[in-house]
Amino acid sequence: MKSLPVRRVALLPQPGFSMLALSGVLESLAAANELQDEVAWRGECMSLSGGPVTAGNGAQLHTTALPEQADWHAVILVSADTTPCEPALAARLKRWAADGVVLGGIDAGAAQLAACGLLDGQRACADWALLDSLAEAHPAVAWANGLWEISADGQRLSAASGLASLDLCGAWLAARHGERLGQELAQWLGLKNLRPRDERQRAGYSERRGAGSPKLAEALSLMEANLAEPLPTEEVARLVGVSRRQLERLFKQHLDSLPSRHYLQLRLARAQRLLQQSSQSILQIGLSSGFSSGPHFSNAYKSHFGHTPRDERSQRALAWRTVSTEGETP
Repeated sequence: MKSLPVRRVALLPQPGFSMLALSGVLESLAAANELQDEVAWRGECMSLSGGPVTAGNGAQLHTTALPEQADWHAVILVSADTTPCEPALAARLKRWAADGVVLGGIDAGAAQLAACGLLDGQRACADWALLDSLAEAHPAVAWANGLWEISADGQRLSAASGLASLDLCGAWLAARHGERLGQELAQWLGLKNLRPRDERQRAGYSERRGAGSPKLAEALSLMEANLAEPLPTEEVARLVGVSRRQLERLFKQHLDSLPSRHYLQLRLARAQRLLQQSSQSILQIGLSSGFSSGPHFSNAYKSHFGHTPRDERSQRALAWRTVSTEGETP
């Protein structure tokens, strides 16, 4: 049997990571091994101290302790939190970058690479809800609203959340083994095709929710593009080219809601994701989600979700502190 050179890929899931995003990388590597006979790809789930890492859905993934020295071909962070990674891991990432190891970040993983200064001057992407805050925090990075990015030299990878990891890995592997492999990989994984890097993350939402009504889809797109500074219902109607009454009828017919109520739900959903995934203060998140003050944000959040923004974040903060303490050396 032919012995193939091994390409080791370290996957570093951070607390609260998306199991779907992680699986996308592992499944892509496994499929590539079935579809080509040039190299053997080996995905390995690692963490600084080893042991279980809890995913966003509550499942626990066993990881192996990350060795000081290893012949990694690529290292990929899978994270749902923009909090900078631990100093010991940041030091290793910088060393790997200097050694020519391919570095990647999925969901908020790119934010952690950016915090290490490893994406300066590069295009990168992350989950859409984080892009505004990331652009402010890391202006040296060209943040894109597409599904994935690969740097011109192939040394930096980034992808949005969920199934975007499949699209990223498909493109990355196709660049190494030929475009045909990308097509075969999509078929192997049961996909019609791999999505291009510049497909907007939220493009499908308005089309899906506004199916059968171009005016409704246009109104939803306006709302999505103006979450930080909400437009009055009259202004949305004017920009779409209908009366307020007509707009309200469209929302009632297709979404069984009022425009103002649906707009509020979009803003609260964005705020919830930032509370769970970013390190911004509660007040910053509230203001950037279109609320005029901390109390206004807290009251609206509690009315919708049944608990306050502080309650939302407290469990997340506790989990992060627990993991950080476990990783400390005595």
